[in-house]
This record gives sequence, C-alpha cells and structure tokens, in this order.
Amino acid sequence: MAEHSLPILVVEDDPSLREAIGDTLELAGRPYVAVDGGEAALKVLGEQAFSIVVSDVRMMPMDGISLLKEIRARLPHLPVVLMTAYAEVDKAVDAMRSGACDFLLKPFEPRALLAHINKYELPETGESAGVVANDPVSRDMFAMAKRVAQTDATVLLTGESGVGKEVVARYIHRNSGRKDGPFVAINCAAIPDSLLEATLFGYEKGAFTGAQQAQAGKFEQAQDGTLLLDEVTEMPMGLQAKLLRVLQEREVERVGGKKPVALNIRIVATSNRDMAEAVAKGVFREDLFYRLNVFPVAIPALRQRPQDIVAIARHFVVDHGGRLGRSGVSLSPAAEAALIAHAWPGNVRELENVIQRALILSTGSSIGPEHLNLAPRPLVGAPLAPAPQASFAESATPPEVEKRADNMKDLEREHILRTLAEVGGSRKQAIERLGISERTLRYKLQQYRDEGHFKE
Repeated sequence: MAEHSLPILVVEDDPSLREAIGDTLELAGRPYVAVDGGEAALKVLGEQAFSIVVSDVRMMPMDGISLLKEIRARLPHLPVVLMTAYAEVDKAVDAMRSGACDFLLKPFEPRALLAHINKYELPETGESAGVVANDPVSRDMFAMAKRVAQTDATVLLTGESGVGKEVVARYIHRNSGRKDGPFVAINCAAIPDSLLEATLFGYEKGAFTGAQQAQAGKFEQAQDGTLLLDEVTEMPMGLQAKLLRVLQEREVERVGGKKPVALNIRIVATSNRDMAEAVAKGVFREDLFYRLNVFPVAIPALRQRPQDIVAIARHFVVDHGGRLGRSGVSLSPAAEAALIAHAWPGNVRELENVIQRALILSTGSSIGPEHLNLAPRPLVGAPLAPAPQASFAESATPPEVEKRADNMKDLEREHILRTLAEVGGSRKQAIERLGISERTLRYKLQQYRDEGHFKE
C-alpha cells in the first residue's frame, strides 16, 4: 500500500465505534483524526487537509446529512462516506443526492471500511505525486484534475500567469491511461506566427524554403499521449480555424502534405486570459473556445491557497539548494512568516525566483527574511509617466541601467519598458517605435510582469 500523508477524518459520536474505527485505521497504517460530532468536524476541516471524511448519519445536534451539505458548500470535491444502519436506508438515498460518494451499512467489516476509503479518497499529493498541495483549495482542484484524467475529455486550464498550469497538465497526464505515452508541450505565445503552423502540424520536404526533409509536428509527436497547448489564446486567428478542424476530425495534415494522419491524443489547453472576454473582443474563435472548454479547471492563485506557500517554498529550497551546492539549507520561522504575508502577484513562478535568489544571498544554513528581498519596490506600470529623454536608443545608457543590465536580456527589457513609458503607455505607438508585432510586445510584457518588472 502506498504511503499516505493526509489523515482520514472520522466523525462518530459513539465512543466505542469511534475507537473501533480508529483501531482499524491504525492497524492499516493510516493516519486519522477522530471527532465526536459535526461541529468539531467542521472546525478541524478548516484547520487542516484530509483525504476523506467517514461520518455517521445519526448524530446530534448536527446529523451526518447536515454535515455533508456543509462540506459540499466548503470543499465540494472532498469525498464523504456516510455510515448508516439498515433501517435508515432512506437517509442514505438522501445522502447520495446531497453529494455523498457512498455509504456503509452498519455493521460492517473492517475490510469494507478500508475498501471504501481506498476507492474514494482524494489523490495523494507530495513529492512522490509530483505536486505539492497542502491547502484544501488546491487539494480540491487536484481531486477534480485526477477525475477528469481518467477520461479522454479535452481539459482547459485557466489561471493567472505563474500559478502552475503546466504542472497540473502533467499531473493529468501522469494519472491518465496515456501515462506511458508522450507528453508534448508547445507554448503558442513563444513561437513566431510564421513558424507556429509548421511546428504544430509538421511539414513535408519542400513545403517551403528550408524544408529539406519532412518533419512531424507536435500533434504527431504526441500520438497516444497528451498534447499541451500552452497559452492557446495567443494563437493567431487564421491558425485557430485549422486547430478547430484538427480537433473536430481528429486528424492532422502536414504543411505541403496531402495525406491526413489520424490522431489518438488527449488535448490540454491553458490560458491566463479571460477566454470569454477574448471571444467577445473577437481575438479568439467562439467555436474553438467551446471545443476546448469541455472540462474547465480553474487553478487558484497562490495567495488563494496560503497553506501551500511554505510547503512549495521548502520544496524549492531542497530542489535548487541541491543544484547550487547548498544542501541542508532551511527556511527560518521568520522567513516562512514573511513568505505567508507576501501577496505573490507572480504566483509560484515568483516564489521560485525568490527562493533561488535567497539561496544565493544567504551564507549560512538558514534563510532569513533579509535574504528574501520581499520589500515593495518601484514597478513600471500604467499610467506611465513620459520620460524626458527622446528614446533609449538615442540616449546614453543611464548609470542605474548599466548596473542592472548585465546581459542582453536586461538591456532589451529596459529598452522596451522605457519606450513604453515615453509613449505614455500606448502599445500601438510602442510597437511602431520598437519595430515588433503587438503579439511579441504582449508576450514580452507578460514575461516582465511575471518577473515583477512590470505592473498594469
């Protein structure tokens, strides 16, 4: 049996039965918390995460049905198994209608209890599962992700930039029947429009200048596995129509090719934009949206799952500490408190950057709040005040920029943000000055926003 880190919550007002259930779980090596009623159950559910709730129906003053309804309102995907006597089967039916995943008829054998728990409890998270999820909100989300993973339904993952959409996509793949197949990811915002079609669909030899040999696209590479279309709302409209046809026909035709290739893949798409708004603005096809939005999963921002912050930070300390030769370093209690208090506009990606920086700045075995560099700093944002200089390209590099711009990426960022400031935040004027496309500017600004250099 796999080792489980989350306890089982047992709710039973009969002391002898509560003790017997506890003994069964203890002998099976399963951690548990036992309480004597619904009010006590709701209290501990607000304090820690559980893999499943096993509750009696007949309790006073809050019975099991009322407790179930409260749990459904607060933690809609937390499994609940109710225990009931044979004479109360009508209540069991009511329980199933109210959202119970199953019920146990008293008296029951210990193996029946364990079988129900193993069947319905939330998926395991942690290092072994490839995800860190201590907060009930995130555990709820991963429970939903695991359920849809068992099907071939197309999944649309939405959430702010940096929340970990690809992590969830990989989790879905690992928990699906396609786990032994390939997981192929493509960032639709990072590839120039002129190359995106050939990258997705592949091409035949001679299809265009430079196509010296045939090349399978991402769709074919993901055969029998999962294809992640990351930031799908950044795909140009012309290509969206072709993508829609592939999803409808389940076949792809290479650029310059004449023979369609049948596909057996699972599609997961992600977006950090409001897709309904993108459809309303005419930048994303409505029919493609409905084709992708078969099973939507909203990934909460890091600030919405505070119990995950320290756990994820500790994971990054171990992970990056090993790579940097800083094994054995840990976060001090004061540093952990500072992490919890931070707003995390850049979400998990920002947290990872903070920990990497702290590992470099700290010299001892403990990371303190002074190493986290979480103090508010000036952010470039709208409204942007015009700069007195003409343009960055025409003026000398300011000393403060020289200190920070230790590579071309920094110089490029300073150039783009300064140009944007000079035109009062007008993206239309900025792309004209910079000589880049609107899509490229949007992608660059998203990068800078994730890194904390830009704020709108």
